[in-house]
Amino acid sequence: MAKRDPETDPKGFLGDELKRVRLAAGFSSQDAMAARLGFDRTVITKAETGDRPPTDDVLAAWCAACGLPAELAELFARLVVLARRADGPVPTWFEDWLKAESEAHTLRVWQPLIIPGLLQTAGYARALFLAAGADDTRADELVAVRMERQLILDRADPPHVVTVLDESVLHKLIGSPAIMYEQVTHLVGAAERPAISVEIVPSSTGANAGLSGGFQLASCDGTPDVLNMNGVRDVTEERGAIVRHATRIFDRARGDALPRTASRALIMEAAEQWKTI
Repeated sequence: MAKRDPETDPKGFLGDELKRVRLAAGFSSQDAMAARLGFDRTVITKAETGDRPPTDDVLAAWCAACGLPAELAELFARLVVLARRADGPVPTWFEDWLKAESEAHTLRVWQPLIIPGLLQTAGYARALFLAAGADDTRADELVAVRMERQLILDRADPPHVVTVLDESVLHKLIGSPAIMYEQVTHLVGAAERPAISVEIVPSSTGANAGLSGGFQLASCDGTPDVLNMNGVRDVTEERGAIVRHATRIFDRARGDALPRTASRALIMEAAEQWKTI
């Protein structure tokens, strides 16, 4: 991607300033900075081109490595906020995940709270965006992006999607009972696709390894797995140790899940319950 114009683009201005303090601190190459921070060089490259403003942890490490005083670190934090506000419907910090998701041959999804985005209906997604504070216009934009993401499931060679859900997801009211009936029925249909597996961890299991939060893993040919974690906001992570830890959590949570047929029966039972409300 071409470097952004720092005179007109907040992301480009931020990138130039990050490069300036890096060089002033004696890190003559992006590789040297990446080694110091413990992140992949692409994180440094994208921050300096303005392609992806640094996450809070990357920025904090950057400022510390360059020996910036507290007032300058605070200034950079404000610049990052301005850069992020320049985003369109898809934030730049989410673009790396979208790329990995679109190129993946296998996606593994764990979600203890909500139906994951790739399997959401428009009504369910819109209710979530409105609850998060989006106005009607913004919610419509975000729903359109989410529906577009789902087109990878309709390709001639769709990724193999292994989705593991906590049973409570099926019974959490999002929007309205009618929205929930449509959503859970949609999930039944998704689970019947050859390339999609939906497995449910029953409530009777009690605690499981993944209750701290949802995440998804993308496996692509020729590159390491990429992790996307859901929390205050989506965070894409490529550091091997963290990705391996998430993989272990996924495997443990999936180990508690029912087989596909039994899981489908639970989903259908939930759909019937929402239908009668």
